[in-house]
Amino acid sequence: MTTDFTSLDLRPELQQAITELGYTEPTPIQAGIIPLMLSGADVIGQAQTGTGKTAAFALPILHNFKHDRHVQALILAPTRELALQVADSIIEYGKHLNVRVLAVYGGQPYGPQISQLNRGVDIVVGTPGRLLDLIERKALNIKHVRIAVLDEADEMLNMGFIEDVEKILAETPAERQTALFSATLPPRIRSLASRFMRDPQAVTIKRDTLTVSAIEQRYYLVHENDKTNALTRLFEIEPIHSALIFARTRAETSQLANELVVRGIPAEAIHGDLDQQARERVLGRFRANQLKVLVATDVAARGLDIEDISHVFNYHLPDDAEVYIHRIGRTGRAGKTGIAITLLSPREKRRLREVEALTRQNVTKMELPTTQDIIAHRESQVVENLKIWLGRGRYKRELEMVQQLIEAGHDPLHIAAAAIKIARADEKQRPIAEVADVKAEAPRKAEKTYGREKRGPVRREFGRSRRDSHEEGMIRLKLNKGKANGIRPNDIVGTIAFHANIPGYVIGKIRIEDKTTFVDIPEDVVEQVLKHNGNYRVGKDKFSLVKA
Repeated sequence: MTTDFTSLDLRPELQQAITELGYTEPTPIQAGIIPLMLSGADVIGQAQTGTGKTAAFALPILHNFKHDRHVQALILAPTRELALQVADSIIEYGKHLNVRVLAVYGGQPYGPQISQLNRGVDIVVGTPGRLLDLIERKALNIKHVRIAVLDEADEMLNMGFIEDVEKILAETPAERQTALFSATLPPRIRSLASRFMRDPQAVTIKRDTLTVSAIEQRYYLVHENDKTNALTRLFEIEPIHSALIFARTRAETSQLANELVVRGIPAEAIHGDLDQQARERVLGRFRANQLKVLVATDVAARGLDIEDISHVFNYHLPDDAEVYIHRIGRTGRAGKTGIAITLLSPREKRRLREVEALTRQNVTKMELPTTQDIIAHRESQVVENLKIWLGRGRYKRELEMVQQLIEAGHDPLHIAAAAIKIARADEKQRPIAEVADVKAEAPRKAEKTYGREKRGPVRREFGRSRRDSHEEGMIRLKLNKGKANGIRPNDIVGTIAFHANIPGYVIGKIRIEDKTTFVDIPEDVVEQVLKHNGNYRVGKDKFSLVKA
């Protein structure tokens, strides 16, 4: 078994970079994958996030790197954040090799990316949609690629990109080396591997053992629009030392962190737009207890080395139950107990059942604190603080002030009551957030359209119902393209999920008519989706969405 990086016999420039980064011993995924890739074998790496898989494929690519006029390696990633993170890591590992790395992704102008490709690039890291666009524009030539890597293949499947991935792979040479990394291996991913890989060697790294007995798991059923208010109520009552909140998107982390600060809760966001220095400053404040809360996406939370987190919050349940396990495993460490709390909207119930099936644990349903509960808690805190100060006896000047008031004719009890009134004045600046009750609903067949099916993100089209009918909590949008334009459900899911930066699974029913398409979007993300009009495209055709 490889015990240090020198045993891998990597080229000196790489060994120097590794040493400067302070790496000495490869992680299990690196120890398993690197020798196989150096031998030229196709590989499948199955490992959870934060296991060091970027270096597992980046180091072999760089070891075999030679200056050439063609793109030598192509890496596909599901999100802009991950593409940037992988590109930055490759640049860091290859800093003594003068390697040219380019990250390409949607939401950015084509011009600068095409200009850099024209000047020459050795390694391209990108999201499927933008890569396919650049290939179709003849701006990116991948016909000489020697290594192709699919990073987080199951996420690309979930976001509706898998057909784009297949088209891209079909453009690469048949004799290329292929590496596929995925936390899970659903049937569609296995099928892709069988079609595009040659006798792949599998390396599976089992997830860290989770001591669920040390973690109290519970959930609160709330409407999507009430989740921030529910969170605020819980922060009133819970004995939170430090908390990590998981949100879906980069925009959501910033929005939620800002909202918490406005409500008097010290919080900051960790996301892909932060450079390493800014990231370290935020983490430093968190470790020094200057911050109480970090809000992060799953991608941005990778590699966070933080101990003693008392609470983990799932603002939304993750797409994959295994990601849930990895999230809550950040609390309840080193013999301490931890609390994992999920804010569950009605449409997320199915995914909760998947979590319970995988963990073989029931997640306890709890009721949010009522207004009366919070008022009683605030009052008990005031009384407890008074008892503490009475025990300390360190209030000499205050006692003199009380004596002056008594001499002026005021009753001691009234003085004490007035003092407590002043001490509680800040509570008026913290109104108790309103949260609507979630009424029990009978299961509906329509719920099957939400979430990721086991076989992949297959979208069910509308039945022959009226156009103005849709599920509760969804808004119907339409676009002026349909079957006549070759539109498919996965095209719609992929482009909206990517450009609006929302998970593909939240997109509801899709109905494709001859020249028009209708799509249901959750009410809470409609404005975010409409804001990105002008970016949506299928092939070379752009389209905009309007409310139906």
